[in-house]
Amino acid sequence: MDPSIEKVLKLPTKQKVALLCLMVLLEGALLYNFLYRPRMEELKSLQTQVEDLDRQIAESRRIANNLPRFKSDYEQLKKDLDNALTELPNSKEIPSLLTSISNAGKSAGLEFLLFKPRPEEKKEFYAAVPVDISVSGTFYQVADFFVAVGNLPRIVNINNVNFSDFKTVGGRTTLKVNCLATTFRFLDQKETKDEKTPAPK
Repeated sequence: MDPSIEKVLKLPTKQKVALLCLMVLLEGALLYNFLYRPRMEELKSLQTQVEDLDRQIAESRRIANNLPRFKSDYEQLKKDLDNALTELPNSKEIPSLLTSISNAGKSAGLEFLLFKPRPEEKKEFYAAVPVDISVSGTFYQVADFFVAVGNLPRIVNINNVNFSDFKTVGGRTTLKVNCLATTFRFLDQKETKDEKTPAPK
């Protein structure tokens, strides 16, 4: 028999029990550190992955369930954009739009005293096209003109309205109206690039 084993067998019972307990504790520590703990860490990692996948699946299901609504929203946004594009002319359409404004005033029976476009005011993706207007006619003719401008298919804002020179001739009251009509147009890609490019020093 191995001498070391013989020594152990000759030890008193208390020492044998203590030695046995020590061996059990050592074996338990080794099993915990090299078998149980790595498995628990792996399990925890897998649980985290499963939770992430569950979240992704839930998000994908939510998107899939709302897909018809998203498609409907997209179609509505596209339609709104198309409508906006029809309300903001490009540079080629500006002269005809200004002609439409002028024709609206003439159709209302107004006399044009001034119709003078100002320089464009370029913004981020569009330009404001202001026009100084001065007309003469009755209050109802002016009102008809403003209504006709409001009914144009393009956006035209009328502001800075100023009434003056009230005259009554033969029971008919006329007045002079000065105002600023502003329409807008989209800037094309070349114009927006030119705006973003810094001027050479």
